[in-house]
Amino acid sequence: MNIRRPRLCAVMLGAVMGALAAGAALAQEQDCKNRGQLDTLYCDEDHDLVADSPKDPKHWRDPSTLVFAYTPVEDPAVYQNVFKPFTDHLAACTGKRVVYYPVQSNSAEVEAMRSGRLHVAGFSTGPTGFAVNLAGAVPFATKGTEKGVQGYHLLAIVRKDSAYTKLSDLKGKRVAHTSPSSNSGNLAPRVLFPPEGLKPDEDYKPLMSGGHDKSTLGVRSGDYDMAPVASDVFERMVVRGTVSGDDFRIIHQSPIFPTSSFAYAHDLKPELVAKIKKCFFEFRFTPEMTKEFNGDDRFVPITYKETWAVVREVAEKTGTPYNKAGYEAESKREAKRWRKNSSNRRPSSRPWTRSPELASRAPRLRPPPAGRSSSAA
Repeated sequence: MNIRRPRLCAVMLGAVMGALAAGAALAQEQDCKNRGQLDTLYCDEDHDLVADSPKDPKHWRDPSTLVFAYTPVEDPAVYQNVFKPFTDHLAACTGKRVVYYPVQSNSAEVEAMRSGRLHVAGFSTGPTGFAVNLAGAVPFATKGTEKGVQGYHLLAIVRKDSAYTKLSDLKGKRVAHTSPSSNSGNLAPRVLFPPEGLKPDEDYKPLMSGGHDKSTLGVRSGDYDMAPVASDVFERMVVRGTVSGDDFRIIHQSPIFPTSSFAYAHDLKPELVAKIKKCFFEFRFTPEMTKEFNGDDRFVPITYKETWAVVREVAEKTGTPYNKAGYEAESKREAKRWRKNSSNRRPSSRPWTRSPELASRAPRLRPPPAGRSSSAA
């Protein structure tokens, strides 16, 4: 028996499948009249800045199981419990099984949707741009009230017992940013702080903490002198008793930004998309969810083109476009930060630490599997 033959067949099959995938991508690229900033896998012929649904119904997906995730701004285990009333509702409303996917990083969440493993997700304000351009995410909702989108502010926080009262006082000090793709934790400060007398990279070297909660805890412990954080995360930590608001002083507050977006994968069957939207908009938050989300009690409709205009402007002004190079750089930084943090972390038995994407800490963008079945979860 020639033991090389099965291996050779596998290699040949892989080459054929790769050629088919490349051919499909090339055909789609040639057939697209407008793409804008989207990856070549996607098309935007209606100029709404998000990926269009595939023209061929054979490429629509109608999975038996919907996979849902929420941005990893804090411990994923926290939000798995917070969103359980909603995921239960989504399951009953769509008639499908719903699984919560506890992603550990922004790049892992983007890669999960791009590869087809994630169907509906909440993305942080900044990474929403990567999800749209590189993963075919279509934002359609955010948290709010009957008055509409409430949003959040960038807060520059310091310890209350510190001597700092204005941003210019922080020259040469230890200032934490959260992650390179974060809007309020990194990009917005680079645009909003200089007019107030403090220039990141010139007046201080940003120290990447890995999250808004970590920045907040670092300021409280004295590891950082100041940190720009999202007001909604900071307020949730105060409400939960993780920190006391009396321990901090806010020395700067930005104009309002939209909070995390909720998006569906562009290639879901249109009838399923309509049902998902209906399920989102008819749901009312439980009292616990309303408390957790600073008074928001429902999902409200948004569009990426209009609602995220201010976020895209910040990204453009800071020279951080939502493209493949930016994503790959961000994912490498996240992987390096995770390895550094995990080396100082005790082993944990919590279920979320064993999520599937932990096998690859620096996800690289790759096309969805060729011939992906429309019934695959």
